[in-house]
Amino acid sequence: MARPISRRAALTGLGLAAASAGCLGRTENIAGRDPHSQLTLEINTTPADADPNGIRIVRQLEEHLTAVGVDVRLNTVGQTDLWRKVLINQNFDVYVGQFVETDPFDPDALYGLTHSRFVAEPGWQNPFGLTEIAVDDLLERQRRATAGERSDAVAALQETVCDLQPFSVVAFPDALTAVQENRFEGWTEDRQPVSVSGLLGLDRAPPEDESAGDGDASGGNATAADADDESERVLRLVTTDDRITQNWNPIAAEFRRHGTFTGLLYDPLVRADEGSIVPWLAADWERVDATAVDVTLRDARWHDGEPVTADDVAFTYRFLRDTSLGSVETPVPTPRFRGRSSLVEDERALDDATVRLTLPDVNDRVAARALQVPVLPEHVWADRTEAATIAGFEFDFETTEAVVSNNPDPVGSGPLRFVEATAEESVVFERNPDHFLVRPAPDADDETAAPRAGIPPRYHGKPAFDRLRVEVLPSDISAVEAVAEGLADATAANLGPASVPRIGRSDAARLVSGRSAAFYHVGYNTRRSPLSNPRFRAVVARLIDKAALVDEAFDGYAKAAASPLAASPDAVPSSLAWDDGRDPVHPFFDDDGSLDVAAAREAFRGIGYRFDDEGRLLSRGQ
Repeated sequence: MARPISRRAALTGLGLAAASAGCLGRTENIAGRDPHSQLTLEINTTPADADPNGIRIVRQLEEHLTAVGVDVRLNTVGQTDLWRKVLINQNFDVYVGQFVETDPFDPDALYGLTHSRFVAEPGWQNPFGLTEIAVDDLLERQRRATAGERSDAVAALQETVCDLQPFSVVAFPDALTAVQENRFEGWTEDRQPVSVSGLLGLDRAPPEDESAGDGDASGGNATAADADDESERVLRLVTTDDRITQNWNPIAAEFRRHGTFTGLLYDPLVRADEGSIVPWLAADWERVDATAVDVTLRDARWHDGEPVTADDVAFTYRFLRDTSLGSVETPVPTPRFRGRSSLVEDERALDDATVRLTLPDVNDRVAARALQVPVLPEHVWADRTEAATIAGFEFDFETTEAVVSNNPDPVGSGPLRFVEATAEESVVFERNPDHFLVRPAPDADDETAAPRAGIPPRYHGKPAFDRLRVEVLPSDISAVEAVAEGLADATAANLGPASVPRIGRSDAARLVSGRSAAFYHVGYNTRRSPLSNPRFRAVVARLIDKAALVDEAFDGYAKAAASPLAASPDAVPSSLAWDDGRDPVHPFFDDDGSLDVAAAREAFRGIGYRFDDEGRLLSRGQ
């Protein structure tokens, strides 16, 4: 009898005999192989120093797949290379990663993730290659339905996606951030501290707190940097992710994690804020009829001084649909925001400040999502439509300069503007003094007056800092120490659980923990056999012990889930509610805390697979 694999054995240690990164272009599909050979799967992820949580998920899955007879090839690559491999080239079997949303998102986010209309496009739009009529129908239905009818459609959609498993949700980690409040306050669990809303919601600490913290934080030794911080209030963040020091392209999927800093460089028409939709670059919008929305812009300027016009908004939607603007044979849509921008079928500037967007007949909530894309300056991006390549990389899709450019000297209209950067070391942004958040209202006593009517008062006059400096450090531990020693105000990247005790031992640092919508998941390339078989994916999903991962990999700082909408509990039907440590759809093959290898093998036999005399799972069910 096969020995069970204990939870702790599967999770102990992070040392991996990882395969080399290899070429990120077209390579031979190793999933399946010869019908009389052992079934082989490649699992892609980032290394332990980049994402210790992800590598622990991979470690467990590798142990369990190996135990049931699958030959597993592990491939660890950098974060940018992983997303190029998965999102751009779609050259993978299985990957483990974290979704990019930070706030609970509208169910329509599943449209971009799973609709078959996007199967041939690179980016976050259906990277799994799912083609399922039932999913498409429910995605379209939830877009049109209102109120209770939409809730029913969303429930059915989640049940169908969870049953088919194009990706397996593992857990929603807590967003762990180390902060010190001597200089800035307002770090709260209600919203992610290092997010657009979190950073804009900060206030300067009272003078008495500032004087207590600035001088003694590093042993009482004031530095020139401290003096600069005093005269020009600088928010100092530290991160282990160096991508923001090299790339400021808001539509580059492989370089964006959560998009916080590009979200401060570029304004959308509206923002989702604490469950509500608030006007942002748009002063107002109204539905003219079932398929048209007129958007009126605030008085705003690009960072280079040019006015933001309705022509820029109309250009943005044309550009997001096809970044070549017709200059190449096949349209090249943006690899980000595709689910949202695809809602806009036509756009037309009515005057300098008003644009009419033509939408399908969708409900108001979905229509508002169409307005949540970064507005781009036409005079900058219109010159980036030519076909492009990246030296050393082979793309399976034609791409454009707009998609591959790192967008040096970014020109947005947002509350922050770019100052300077040193690649892999640091980047500096400064407060945009001409932003509508900063510009005083005509009537100082009337907070509802233009230019920021409709925007929550906590954002008026923000940001509270003159400059924002993000410094790259080698590890979570060094990032926490920088905060504890008063050298930084907060960590910008989500910390691993191992950092929590160090925060607790510091008198100066405080842990801010909140739930994130950026769930960890195992993604499957459904274009490839045997991963094209939903029954095969369902058995693989049952090899993931989510409860053990939450307890031992995330140290309890996460919530196991079945549905990708679990960050919004009201959106999840009872049939998908996590119940007493057990996945409600594809429960782990559990044998008193261990993997039940015999039960897992029997499940593979039940869908037509065979094992050889040595217990190896054979390809293609032969």
